Amino acid sequence: MTKPSQKTLDLFPIGNCAVSALIDTAGRFVWACAPRVDSDPVFSALLDDADPDGPTAQGLWDVLVERRAEVRQGYLRNTPILRTEIADEDGARIEILDFAPRYQQFGRTFRPTAFVRLIRPVVGVARITLRARPTADWGARAAEHTSGSNHIRYLCSDMTLRLSTDAPVSHILEERTFRLERPIAMYLGADEGFDAPIGPTCERMLRETDSYWKHWVRGLAVPLEWQTAVIRAAITLKLCMHEETGAIVAALTTSIPEHADSGRNWDYRYCWLRDAYYVVQALNRLGAVDVLENYLGYLRNIVDRADGGHIQPLFGVGFEERLTERFAPALPGYRGMGPVRVGNQAFEHIQNDVYGQIILSTVQAFFDERLLRPATVEDFEALEPLGERAFQLHDQPDASLWEFRGRANVHTYSSAMCWAACDRLGNAAEKLGLKDNAAFWNGRAAHVRKVIEDRAWNDQLGRFAATFEGDELDASLLQLVDLRFHTADDPRNVATLRAVEEGLRRGAYLLRYAIPDDFGSPQTAFNICTFWLIEALHLSGRSDEARALFEDMLSRRTGAGLLSEDIGFADGELWGNYPQTYSLVGLINCAVLLSRPWTSVR
Repeated sequence: MTKPSQKTLDLFPIGNCAVSALIDTAGRFVWACAPRVDSDPVFSALLDDADPDGPTAQGLWDVLVERRAEVRQGYLRNTPILRTEIADEDGARIEILDFAPRYQQFGRTFRPTAFVRLIRPVVGVARITLRARPTADWGARAAEHTSGSNHIRYLCSDMTLRLSTDAPVSHILEERTFRLERPIAMYLGADEGFDAPIGPTCERMLRETDSYWKHWVRGLAVPLEWQTAVIRAAITLKLCMHEETGAIVAALTTSIPEHADSGRNWDYRYCWLRDAYYVVQALNRLGAVDVLENYLGYLRNIVDRADGGHIQPLFGVGFEERLTERFAPALPGYRGMGPVRVGNQAFEHIQNDVYGQIILSTVQAFFDERLLRPATVEDFEALEPLGERAFQLHDQPDASLWEFRGRANVHTYSSAMCWAACDRLGNAAEKLGLKDNAAFWNGRAAHVRKVIEDRAWNDQLGRFAATFEGDELDASLLQLVDLRFHTADDPRNVATLRAVEEGLRRGAYLLRYAIPDDFGSPQTAFNICTFWLIEALHLSGRSDEARALFEDMLSRRTGAGLLSEDIGFADGELWGNYPQTYSLVGLINCAVLLSRPWTSVR
């Protein structure tokens, strides 16, 4: 694969399930929000079009090597610890190790709102410049700062950060170029004193963080093939979890457009119940039940707050309901392609599939004996009002999973999720020995199934439609097999798959839908939909095609081994927010489905 330029989404995420950052291919922090993923960015250069090497660049943290000649990057094996090696024209080399600390300490998980940079000479002596330029008020100004003998305090919008270091503070404040003759440690975190030797302490944090992630990965049930890709996707999905509450965000960024100058710039730093369902489903297939269990706690809080009433499709990581959308005018946007949006108007939408996603996320807890907190009869009773709402709304219009802003219909996918809510409640009731409840919910499921079969099936076209009594095509129709609404060899599914390919496939990749929406016609493919196509091809007996397309998608990943939301048809350029949980879910699910079994090598 050709190495993407600096102006593409070739970014390496680091994090610890409390805070995260994106580092570009020059080793710069270009995006990080603190103290939470949905806070004001303290490093905002990703959404600024200034030359990052230039003197006026803001919102970054980097190590400039004088006469830089070469940069190599990669994660330490099975961790989100990034190693960047930079060489100058004379062959001197330095390495930078970037990570967010995470390990067990004092009987609990230590995951501070902090980043560590370890800068070490490797070969010869390079001349470097340390630049730390955090911003405030969504890039409107440089963060004010004060300093002491071994630290600098940056007064950002949502928190004050303290950079503790054993480098000369004046070198950083004055951005003075100097010879790197010894290792340097930098710890950027909360405004607290660093009451320990910073170099040895940060080195210990590195070792313990490395050990934590390697042991977490060791517990994954990965497929035989594509292990490296699956492990990287799984680690990154875990980084999208805000562990304090259990929320799982859709992506770490805001406002990366779906295609050039599209205006389709959305803030994805929130917890969509749909996206989170797909994340825990994928990680469950790898045996990572810790993420599921934490997320179930988040869901129980959401369900309690709803008290049997309406549930919106997304929330803040701290259960916030109002995510009012606004612009951040000081930032020109990714490659100058604004607007930069903060918040997401979709919190006001009616999306009837959310009830199914909550129940499908929860139902495993009634069957899984590994969980520290298995689901109870009381949990089942708390879910029944959601099932009732799903039943009442199964034939009502909504904005669909694609969140149309200008129209509403009765969408087949939403109705199928309402069916799944009733069906899975029936399964849970049977497991709990609640025979009457099981009969009740199985009856409700049967009713919804008949409605979908009668109203979503288009006799004239001989296939399912995306809306009741409609003729639209929608890639989510491929999900009816995954939901167990029908089987892959059902003639209705075979006909629908054929129509989806004919109507939505553009070369290798798949559109969500082809009809114009509020922002015009889609011009990029949606990566999760292409993965859905891969699954459908395999299940329909076209496994060679499925494997070839899967390998093509793997070739489109960034240097970090990750994917964003969208991909260009002609050039394969990645667009949309990054890293996108949907896309990484698709990667994991397809690898598990397509891989040869472990028994083939034993």
